[in-house]
Amino acid sequence: MKKTYLLEELGCAHCAAKMETAIAKLDGVNEVVINFMTRKMTIDAQDDKFEEVIAQAKKKIAKIERDVVVKEL
Repeated sequence: MKKTYLLEELGCAHCAAKMETAIAKLDGVNEVVINFMTRKMTIDAQDDKFEEVIAQAKKKIAKIERDVVVKEL
């Protein structure tokens, strides 16, 4: 399953890269791409683990940049 999310309040390109690296390591993730310029994150993950992946991704994002709000497009 592949979904795209808006990362509101994303303010740092380096932080976006760190988020992308951390999320890519999560179990069930096939691919993750974060575009800092558009503030969009696309996650491709296994269907049966998708909800868990999103929950873990939100935690990783909050650890790196606390003010970011993840909204599904």
